[in-house]
Amino acid sequence: MAAGSNEPKSRYLQYLEIVTGSLEDKKRYRQYKARIKRLPANYRTAVEALERYLMHFGPADGAGAMAMYEDLADLFEQSAADGTPIRDVFGEDPVEFVEAFMANYPAGQYRARERNRFTSAVARAAGEDAGEDTAGEDRTVR
Repeated sequence: MAAGSNEPKSRYLQYLEIVTGSLEDKKRYRQYKARIKRLPANYRTAVEALERYLMHFGPADGAGAMAMYEDLADLFEQSAADGTPIRDVFGEDPVEFVEAFMANYPAGQYRARERNRFTSAVARAAGEDAGEDTAGEDRTVR
């Protein structure tokens, strides 16, 4: 079966993907890793550190994570080509950078909404005026 064909997958491939996950996502991940390997050493070190952080705190699903990793590779390939210093890419606070980066993806948006919901719930529990919740969310503390 050719990649990208409209033919249905064989039962074997269907079973294999149930057990191992999407073969297409695995192919995309290998391509991403090859792109990172071609970066200059200091950019590669920075991306690997960022990737480790994302593995712990980023999106867990294959498709969402791969879109983020591919955008990450694009960013650092372009930064390396332009000669942008690592500190200019990350800014003074690398955690702030990665949190803002993740917020551009569905799982990151969920994390930001939950962080805001948690902060508002604690403020309400403390008797403080927490202001408005995002998008009129349920105000019940759970």
